Amino acid sequence: MKVALVLAPYDSGHYRSGFGRGPDALLAVGLVETLQSRGHDVVLRDIGMVGDAQEREIATGFAVCRAVASMVHAVLDEGRFPVVLAGNCLTAAGAIAGEGSDSIIWFDQHGDLNTPETSIHGFLDGMALATVLGLCWRTATDAIPRFKPIEPAQCLLVDARDLDPAEKLLLHRLPITHVRFEDALEHAKKLKVTRPHLHLDIDVHDPSALQANRYAEAGGPSPARLRKIVCGIAAALPLTGVTLTAYDPALDPKANVPPLVRQLLAEFLSALENA
Repeated sequence: MKVALVLAPYDSGHYRSGFGRGPDALLAVGLVETLQSRGHDVVLRDIGMVGDAQEREIATGFAVCRAVASMVHAVLDEGRFPVVLAGNCLTAAGAIAGEGSDSIIWFDQHGDLNTPETSIHGFLDGMALATVLGLCWRTATDAIPRFKPIEPAQCLLVDARDLDPAEKLLLHRLPITHVRFEDALEHAKKLKVTRPHLHLDIDVHDPSALQANRYAEAGGPSPARLRKIVCGIAAALPLTGVTLTAYDPALDPKANVPPLVRQLLAEFLSALENA
C-alpha cells in the first residue's frame, strides 16, 4: 500500500514544542521501517515552518491547516493514503479539506465542540471539531483550500467523556452521533457516507493504561481495545485518511506511547489494505 506520513509538528502555533514534538517522537521508534517491513511504500512529507515568526495560536494554527490541506491533496494525487501526524486536533480541518471528506469519525477524550462564544478557557484546539463542522471560525476555514464543513449529522463522536456544559447542550441540539467507544464500530457501520475521515486524539485512551498528555480523565479504551475498534472501522469503511494528534512526549517519560501507536498504525493499514 502506498502511504504518506504527513508531519504537522505544531502546538498552539509553536513549532516542534509541546504536542508539536509528538510526530518526531512517533517516528523515532522506527515507524517508517515497521510499515515498510509490512510491505508498504512509505514516504515522509513535512509541512515545515508556516505562518509568521510570532507563532500566534490562531493565525499559525490555520496556516498549518492550509499547508496540510495542500500536502494531503498532493499525496492523494500520487495515489497515497494520507496519515497526518500532528500536534493539534485543529489540523484535521486541513486533512478533510485535502481529502474532500464527507464525514468524520472523531475519537477524543474531549468534545472539542466549544466556540469562541462558549469556550471557558479560549483554547483553540477545544474548538477543533466545532471548526470542522462549520460552527465557528468560518472566515478562517474559507481560506483553507477546498475546505467544506462536515454536516453534523455526518459526525460520529466517540468517547468524549470530558465535556464542558456548553458542549453537552450542543450535543442535545445538533444531530451529532455521540457514542461510547464500545459502540463505535457498530455506529460507524451505519454511516451513509462515501468519504469518511478518521481522527484519533491519542488522549482518548484510558490514562491508567496509557497517558498521552496532561489531560487525564478516567475512562476510555485500552490500547488493545482501541486497535481492535479502529481496525474494524478500517475494514468496514472507505476511509479517506487519518489524523493522529495530541501526544506530548514530556508527559510520557518512559516513552510508552510511540511503540503502541506504531503497532496501531501497522495493524490499521493492514486492515485497510485487506478490506
